[in-house]
Amino acid sequence: MRGALSRSWSLESLRSATAALPDGALDTALRADEAGSEEDLYEDVHSSSHHYSHPGGGGEQLAINELISDGSVVCAEALWDHVTMDDQELGFNAGDVIEVMDATNREWWWGRVADGEGWFPASFVRLRVNQDEPADDAAPGTGHGGAGHGGAEAQSSKDQMRTNVINEILSTERDYIKHLRDICEGYLRQCRKRVDMFSEEQLRTIFGNIEDIYRCQKAFVKALEQKFNRERPHLSELGACFLEHQADFQIYSEYCNNHPNACVELSRLAKLSKYVYFFEACRLLQKMIDISLDGFLLTPVQKICKYPLQLAELLKYTHPQHRDFKDVEAALHAMKNVAQLINERKRRLENIDKIAQWQSSIEDWEGEDLLVRSSELIHSGELTRVTQPQAKSQQRMFFLFDHQLIYCKKDLLRRDVLYYKGRLDLDGLELVDLEDGKDGELHVSVRNAFRLRCGPSGESQLLCAKKPEQKQRWLKAFARERDQVRLDQETGFSITQLQRKQAMLNASKQQAVGKPKALSRPYYLTRQKHPALPTSLPQQQVLVLAEPKRKPSTFWHSISRLAPFRK
Repeated sequence: MRGALSRSWSLESLRSATAALPDGALDTALRADEAGSEEDLYEDVHSSSHHYSHPGGGGEQLAINELISDGSVVCAEALWDHVTMDDQELGFNAGDVIEVMDATNREWWWGRVADGEGWFPASFVRLRVNQDEPADDAAPGTGHGGAGHGGAEAQSSKDQMRTNVINEILSTERDYIKHLRDICEGYLRQCRKRVDMFSEEQLRTIFGNIEDIYRCQKAFVKALEQKFNRERPHLSELGACFLEHQADFQIYSEYCNNHPNACVELSRLAKLSKYVYFFEACRLLQKMIDISLDGFLLTPVQKICKYPLQLAELLKYTHPQHRDFKDVEAALHAMKNVAQLINERKRRLENIDKIAQWQSSIEDWEGEDLLVRSSELIHSGELTRVTQPQAKSQQRMFFLFDHQLIYCKKDLLRRDVLYYKGRLDLDGLELVDLEDGKDGELHVSVRNAFRLRCGPSGESQLLCAKKPEQKQRWLKAFARERDQVRLDQETGFSITQLQRKQAMLNASKQQAVGKPKALSRPYYLTRQKHPALPTSLPQQQVLVLAEPKRKPSTFWHSISRLAPFRK
């Protein structure tokens, strides 16, 4: 790698890439110029005294293992749900407390909860600020100290814990600001200098609105510092800061929506050596930790999801009579809403590949692609379609997406094969719940039926379910579809042309190969004392582990078959 880097970059190109770097880095570059060797520059920067380690690694990881080996109980709090994909993985929900039993491996830790023990991704948790927590309702002191003395000690301990949480919030915010500055100055600014390599559209795709996030976070940290009581930290009032800036946090939604596009573009550029060397030079000269750019760009996505956890812990140690209590409570609710909205959008974007794969499995598809208008499967099932003029009944499989309803016919011999038969536009549709009995329009007896009537044309579809409860599920699903469409309009959610194009391209590739590929997952050796992990992990494992695994929707249960959704 070092030899390739020195051969690929000339001194002039490397000097132009560092014009806006900190003085220390520029001096290093000038010293290399005087020495006449780019290899020296690489070596000097790479071996400088500014060493950084991966999260959960280095000194912190060593300290964790020392505590465990000394017999201390080390607890971590779950940032996200972890749905188990292997009997040796540990499942838990966001907010659960996990006892860490082995942190030898940097990416996967061994721990236990009430239901059992197993491996879990270290990036899914954070160590608790206060490892030794007293009971919430501590008994009053007895003996020499008396009740008053015991109550004072309990309050003092709680104040110390609140101080710890406040210090952690401020510390992580300062680290986060440095991280954003490194991305903006170490990568984005240098990329803008190379107009021969990057267009403005490319940079917008890769970095999104990260500069807007950087500006907002600087203002947010400044507000936190002003509210921080240095003499008595537990009296600091941080809740108001979150409430004042809650509207600013909405910009994370745009960044999170764009993040999959950034990953696609970086994946494409990673195949070109000159971009690999350029990004590596930027990282080294900015003295950033040894992970790839896509790993750095994931941090804002993780950060916005951590605020509710930090506020929940702050509220836990805030007395109801504290001046900050109501503001922290309101801030927790507000940040939960922000994180929930962003998580939902991320989940929707993850589904577009599955929708594209499903469409590619349908025979005789006609019309525009599903992703042009839809991004969410809401409900599916078999219904009887009664058509005019002779009230002919047909068994069809119906798939309710946002904005449209697709119906297909099953193959007579291969029941897992579906043939496209049509679609209904739901935006101008009226849903009519019908009572059991004779239908006034078709003059036939119906049960568990409802009608879909098109406004402009007046055409209608009469659909019948097999059971009353199935009909009710369909009626509720149509209501959810309208709610989803309204919410998307209010929040501005949409799928970009690049995302649609990439999803359809991925689907066509998988169709050419055959059966869709199974989802990749961590691998293990045979369990002895507890399962051993491989000595080497994939290069991009840090990015994979940083994103929470989600339990697949029941609608995608059989996605590996040509026709998912089969009941």
